[in-house]
Amino acid sequence: MAEKEKATIIMFSGELDKAMAALNVAIGAASMDMDVTMFFTFWGLNVIKKDKVDSKSKGILKKMLNVMNRGGSRRLPLTNFNMAGIGPWMMKKLMKDARFPSVAESLALAHEMGVKFAACTTSMGIMGLKKEAFIDEVDVYCGVASYLLEAKDSKVNLFI
Repeated sequence: MAEKEKATIIMFSGELDKAMAALNVAIGAASMDMDVTMFFTFWGLNVIKKDKVDSKSKGILKKMLNVMNRGGSRRLPLTNFNMAGIGPWMMKKLMKDARFPSVAESLALAHEMGVKFAACTTSMGIMGLKKEAFIDEVDVYCGVASYLLEAKDSKVNLFI
């Protein structure tokens, strides 16, 4: 039996529109029977953070960062037209009216379809985040070397 084609996506951005695009591509690739890995790093970790997290970070800078950068799929800003939070509300309303799934629904669907979610341990360490801060769908906590092992044999590699 032939090995499945692979697709890898680095999710560097923590913005609503970019998360939706990345998840849409991941779901599309999974529907084409590709082996898909999404590697969430730096601000992209916000996409897979739980909506309510108690920061147990050590150090004032990490605590401040986690207070200002709460993350969670329901709190993601827009790349453009954020308008002090009104923009994401408008976009979510338009998505709902068009019956387009939310980020949380897309994460669940992608995971259900076999998309593997990997959280970058280096970024987690810098930002003072622990495994408990993330949704249950995260499959693996790893560094860039693990991601590169997946990416080197991938037919599709995206950086979002």
